[in-house]
Amino acid sequence: MRIIVVGCGKIGSTIIESLVEEHHEVLAIDKDYAVVNKMIETYDVMGICGNGASYDKLIEADVERADLFVAVTETDELNMLSCFIASKLGARHTVARVRNSEYNTESLRYIKRNLSLNMTINPELLAAEAIYNVLRLPTASAVETFTARQFEMIELYVHQGSALDGVKLMDLKKNPDMQFLICAIKRGEETFIPNGSSEIKSGDKIAIIAPHDDTHTLLKNFGLLKKQARSVIIVGGSTTAQYLARLLSKNRVSVKIIEKDKERAQFLGENLPERVAVLCGDGTDPELMKEEGITSVDAVVAITGKDEENILIAYDAQLGGVGKVIVKVNRDGLFDVAEKLGIESIFSPRKLVADVVVRYARALESSIGSTMETLYSVMDGEVEALEFEVMPDFTHVGVALKDMKLKKNVLIAAILRGNDAIIPSGDDVIQSGDKIIVVSSQHRLCELSDIIR
Repeated sequence: MRIIVVGCGKIGSTIIESLVEEHHEVLAIDKDYAVVNKMIETYDVMGICGNGASYDKLIEADVERADLFVAVTETDELNMLSCFIASKLGARHTVARVRNSEYNTESLRYIKRNLSLNMTINPELLAAEAIYNVLRLPTASAVETFTARQFEMIELYVHQGSALDGVKLMDLKKNPDMQFLICAIKRGEETFIPNGSSEIKSGDKIAIIAPHDDTHTLLKNFGLLKKQARSVIIVGGSTTAQYLARLLSKNRVSVKIIEKDKERAQFLGENLPERVAVLCGDGTDPELMKEEGITSVDAVVAITGKDEENILIAYDAQLGGVGKVIVKVNRDGLFDVAEKLGIESIFSPRKLVADVVVRYARALESSIGSTMETLYSVMDGEVEALEFEVMPDFTHVGVALKDMKLKKNVLIAAILRGNDAIIPSGDDVIQSGDKIIVVSSQHRLCELSDIIR
């Protein structure tokens, strides 16, 4: 597909990188010539220097031939205006980054309807929701949700002495009362889709999918359940912190934000619920953190604007005995550093956004037998988990899973049929209207039929 991306900052460049990996024809627009030139040289894309809301620049970009137009500059209003003009000039689909919390659900609905916007994305809200999911289930390093939260995929590390260490998957399935599937294992540099004879080892990172209502019981039966975080310190008063504090306080979690900028701290104090405490201070100061109760909280979330600071804060909290630490890291090179320090929950807002745009682009490509509704890049980007709705013309409706000739490294992990959440066996069949969760490694799936050899 032909895709135009306006705004080549951290978010935009990550989207461009992901779309190029998907083999799309990409054109980048940014007002900074040096940035545009870097995109051209790094990703071998076309580029135009200028205002993404300029009629002349969009005509120059042949916007009428764009299958997808994505505006992700730092300014919400410019993104929405760019998309509106692009749509009027003939772009088929438009996506705008809108991050200001003042644009609530109702106002966004109005804006989308009247500005011909197909979708809005909010990186900070996506990150806040991802962090909140892990604080709700601290055993996990990451949690992804599917089919309106009917299923959850939990990523977690297997430590030495764990009940899962040295266990074969076929032995785990002997309890018929537990519905779950271990659908991916990362061991060192290798990531694979396991089978019944695969054995879990300490040091592995695994992905488990289970019905939402069963996840707590499942982890408890494995002896892995940690209590939900009820007290949290957030270091860094970003927009993500603002969203996260609202989510946590709404669910009666004690929240304290530490922000070094006085004006920002004052703004947060005036605009967050009274039960959220806001302190102006430096979260990298161990003495300050000790004074503010870091040794007694359930979790610390480090989401300042500097990756190195976040890693340092999280590592110090971990050494201090905090049960759960979560860190925001945007630079790829620092992901490995954080992992080597034993930090398990690492988030990148720009990668969350790239997943959303890639999913939307693939959904536009799909045509027969299914529609893609969700796509997550999991297990450090080595595995994809996708959700499809089965259409009546899918050629394998009514066929038992054991009789399907699936591609290697593809797994049908879950089925939602009405209100029934099913972890399937080989005797189960796919029906029209089902929601299907597929886990895949080494494949690019656009539609459900792509899983068949």
